[in-house]
Formats: sequence, structure tokens, C-alpha cells
Amino acid sequence: MTIAVLTVGDELLNGEMADTNTTAIARILGGEGYRLSESLTVGDVETDIAAALCALAARRDVVIVTGGLGPTGDDLTARAAARAFGRRLVLNDEALGQIRAFFAARNEAMDPRNEKQALLPQKAAILANDRGTAPGFVLSQEKTEFFFLPGVPDEMTAILRESVLGALHRFSGGVPPRRERVLKVFGLSEVQTEERLEQVLPPGVELAFGVDFPLVHVKLRACGEEAENLLDRGELAARRALDDFIVAAGETTLAQNVARLLENTGLTLSLAESCTGGLIAKLLTDVPGSSSFFERGAVTYSNQAKQQWLGVSRKLLEEEGAVSEACALAMARGVRRAAATDLALAVTGIAGPAGGTADKPVGTVFVALVAAGYEQVQRFGFAGDRSQIRLMTACTALEWIRRIAIKHLNDGAP
Repeated sequence: MTIAVLTVGDELLNGEMADTNTTAIARILGGEGYRLSESLTVGDVETDIAAALCALAARRDVVIVTGGLGPTGDDLTARAAARAFGRRLVLNDEALGQIRAFFAARNEAMDPRNEKQALLPQKAAILANDRGTAPGFVLSQEKTEFFFLPGVPDEMTAILRESVLGALHRFSGGVPPRRERVLKVFGLSEVQTEERLEQVLPPGVELAFGVDFPLVHVKLRACGEEAENLLDRGELAARRALDDFIVAAGETTLAQNVARLLENTGLTLSLAESCTGGLIAKLLTDVPGSSSFFERGAVTYSNQAKQQWLGVSRKLLEEEGAVSEACALAMARGVRRAAATDLALAVTGIAGPAGGTADKPVGTVFVALVAAGYEQVQRFGFAGDRSQIRLMTACTALEWIRRIAIKHLNDGAP
């Protein structure tokens, strides 16, 4: 079964927005054993959309289309589909009912222009969308099945999971063609990771890699009826070989894993951030329920803020500098003292592109972690641009928290 993705929208071609939908579709389908054969992007031009649909119908079994289903004049996907496949555009009662129900559930008046979203090609089967006004729909065209989904990412992924995946499973006879498991590694390069794994995986388990900076994604794949058993053995071997460098698995992020560990241990956390500008707090508070462990975060960018909010002494800043081991440790102690949390972590550094010196070049970062009877501080030299240095710092901080939480689970104390 060959699968293609077609994304629609001028904003994707002119650089206003990144095409995150293709990435999300590939990731979700990959986790279920399916692989994309190709992806295309076209602008909001009816003839271009129709031409792309016809071309894909000639060479693919399944096509997933996203975008162009809204109520405005530049939303042309439904009209283009009708044009491509020689069907009349008709008012679909089921789609119109779904749109009206969406507004009624929110006690909002429906704009007459939203009726346009119910104008669909004849014989379209409706896909429920309870998160937005654009119904998805399915068209069968000769040997190709087309799934038309909204371009809004959360609406698209919800319909993909709730409706499209089930259809793909039915097409493949109920047995996914390939199973995959993903282990996320931090602290090893792609080459170092491969070196640890190349001799340990059982026959029948295929190894592949992906990079989501700064993480390396280890992809274990297997086919056939024994795929799950093979992956069980492969994952066990990979975990033994990579040990503590595995920071998350599947669709779980490092931050989500850290949040889960802090919730399970009952440990509370406070943060003092300088060079990361609140990024660590942002990653953790993106996780629902983070209020159960995260007490506060202080973005203390200036020396004055470090003195006033964290109690870092002026003498220390003058003698050691804001980017120093002593300052990082004082920041962590200060925020823990103010917040009365079990754990406190601080980061300070030079993210660049300017500000570096011979002794402390761009990429110099200090991370400090304190708890009752426990203190750890370390200097790092990260490479990359400003955003990469900040992200490396944030992930290093999260990894330190992850490890101390695991130690607490195992030993009962940091």
C-alpha cells in the first residue's frame, strides 16, 4: 500500500508557515507500521490542486490531503477535488449538520459563510471533526482512497487518529505491514549510538535513525506475525546497550518523562534561568499537570535580578562573573531558599552570537542542581547557534532532573 500526503496552502509555499502536518502524519503513520511514499505541497490555486490530485490518483493507493477546507474564498480544496474527479459540488446535509452542531455546542452564532464548508464533492463520506468547523471527508476514486483533512494541526491529527488509521488497518487486512518502536537518546551522537547497537539486535530487527536535535531517535522495526516479539527482544537489547542515555520512548518527550518522574516521586522543583530565558520552565509547563511539582521559575537575566531575586552577592558577581560555577550554584541555592522546594536548578551561560571571551567562549554554560544535602554543578561547552545552545542547555537541565528523580525512586533520596 503506497501512501502520499498533499498539503495545500500559499502560506506553506511562501514561508509564512512551516509544513508541520506532513511531519506529524509521517510520525503517526510510522508508529503504526506505515511509510509515506511521497509528499507534495501546492498553493491555493484550484487548477494546481486538481492537477496534483489527478497525478497522485494515478500512482498511489492512499492520499491524505490537508488544508483548504475553511470558509474563506481561498479555501478551494473541495472544489478542486470535484473538478479533478468530475463530480458535482453539492451541499452535504451531514456536513452541514456537523458544522451547525459545532456552533450550537458553544452557544455561538454561525456565520453564513461557514455553509461553504458543507459544499463537498458528490458521494463524499464525512469524517467527524469535533474540534473545528471543517468536516473531513473521504472520496474513492478508482483504486485510490482520498482522505481530506483540515489544515489546523490539532484537528488534522485528531481525525487522522480517530478515522484514518482504522481505515488503513482495514485496507491492510488488520495486520500493519511493519511495526516500529522509537527510543530517544540524549548524550550520544548518532554514530556513537549505532556503534553500541550494531552487534546486539536480534535477527529480524531493522535499525534506523532520526535526529530531533539534540536527541537521536533510535527506530527499531520488524515485520510479520512475530514483529511484536522481535521488537520486545530488540528493545530489551537496545536498552541494555544504551542504558541511561535513553531519556524517553515512543511519542513521549524528555520533558514529559521528567514531569512523570517528578509526579511519581512527589518531588517539587524551582528554576533559576539566565541564558535559557525561561525555556526549561516552558518545556515543563507545556506538560498538563505540571503545577503538581513545579513551584516557580525565575528568569534572572541581569546581574541586578540575580542579586535582588536570588540573593547572589555583588562581590561574587564582580569576582567570579555571572557566567561561573559559583554564580550558578548561588542561583540554585537562592531560588530553592525562596521557593522551599525539594529540588532547584539553575543555568547561566553565553548563548551568543556575541559575548564570548578567550576564557569563556560562546557556548560556555554552567548548570547547578541543589537539594537537601546535595549539590552538583558543572561547566559545559556547547556548540551551535544561539537557539541550539539554549536547547542543549535546557535538555541537559532536564536530564539532570530526570536522573536525580530516578535516583530518588531507587534510593529514596537524591
